[in-house]
Amino acid sequence: MKSEEELLQLRNSLKNDGVRYCVGAYVDIHGVPKGKFVPIDHFVDFAHGSELYTGYALDGLGQSPNDDEIASVPDLDRGCILPWNKEVAFYPADNTFKGEPYEVNTRVALKRVLAEAAEMGFGMNLGIECEVFVLRLTESGKLEIPNDDDNLVKACYDVKRFMDRYEWIDKVATTINDLGWDLYSLDHEDANSQYEFDFKYADALTMCDRFIFFRMMAKQYASEEGLIATFMPKPFADKTGSGAHFNMSLFDLENGDNLFKCDPSDDPRGLGLTQLGYHFIGGVLKHGPALCAAFAPTVNSYKRLVRRGLMPYYSWAPVFNSYGKNNRTNALRVPMNGGRVESRNADAACNPYLAASLVLAAGLEGIREEIDPGEAQEDNLYEYTPSELAEAGIQELPRTLDEAVARFSEDPFVTKVLGQELRDEFITYKSEEWRQYHQTVSQWEIDQYARLF
Repeated sequence: MKSEEELLQLRNSLKNDGVRYCVGAYVDIHGVPKGKFVPIDHFVDFAHGSELYTGYALDGLGQSPNDDEIASVPDLDRGCILPWNKEVAFYPADNTFKGEPYEVNTRVALKRVLAEAAEMGFGMNLGIECEVFVLRLTESGKLEIPNDDDNLVKACYDVKRFMDRYEWIDKVATTINDLGWDLYSLDHEDANSQYEFDFKYADALTMCDRFIFFRMMAKQYASEEGLIATFMPKPFADKTGSGAHFNMSLFDLENGDNLFKCDPSDDPRGLGLTQLGYHFIGGVLKHGPALCAAFAPTVNSYKRLVRRGLMPYYSWAPVFNSYGKNNRTNALRVPMNGGRVESRNADAACNPYLAASLVLAAGLEGIREEIDPGEAQEDNLYEYTPSELAEAGIQELPRTLDEAVARFSEDPFVTKVLGQELRDEFITYKSEEWRQYHQTVSQWEIDQYARLF
């Protein structure tokens, strides 16, 4: 915690920059930012956690109407002035309860798992590939692609469609670099009006904070053009969905060395991964079905995790709890040159703190128990029959949110990592999400059955 003198200096510096308000934004179970706005003159109190909240008023933060309030404590080392509103200073925040870290908070959970990794001498580096659709919301509440010529079947890397949204893209890209995130690649993705931004990896906590901020920023700049940026995993049944691929490695806390990196010639499997990296994969695969609920946390997520669906070509989405090199049919991929592990079933709607907590804890278990992940899968698993998959010992990931939540609830590992209350909160909200979806009459059902019978 900063000293009183340092807090006053920071307050005065912000005031000199024209800041009038500050917000310490924590997230609910869905990864949606929440917080109160505090006048800058009360910055010192704000920094000490003066703002109190009724947890019962929020999704997945526990509590009953008669419980004491939780507080929000801003992380003053990871804040910024909002690029689109210079009068507001934004800080990611943690919740506390009666002066102690509040365990029903996903950012708090990630910090706890990172502390466990540190006890083993490890830090975690994380890169998240940010995919997003920029769409128009019609008066009837439907989503439509704003491009005039939106019927291109394979739109991946299309230059014209990139230029169609140039103003929005440039705002996002410029802001990423102004914030010091080091944008190194951006493109039009596989679906029409879908875009991807890739910026340099960081420690896991920083990257999760940035992903939350990126979603907020993308939405803000889209709204300025009368459009919406949506991180809904699968807005269109006949187009690819939006992932948020987690690129992970562990580093040595003493010297910063990448502990997953080795020369492919020194790796008997040829992927350029150390034995520590393979054990990490082994732990993630062991708990893969349970992790899927956190990586793909919505009803809509499982319309992305399909082999083909209503598309005329393969979806690129991982549907198998397996790993390989450059094989995108696996849940885990070791990209070219090795040194990292990519989890491909993470989607754009995930709460990154929750997903990172569980995947890191699973990887650490794999290291402690020296779990062998088995042979890498390099075939196109989409073309395997059920009997061929069974013969190869390849397990499919859950096919629905209901199935994923069931696997999440059945795995004792989840309770060990998250604690009983946070685990139960996730199950409660996601089970209700499935119940409401399952009992809602869709337009497809009306079109299919109303005149048939």
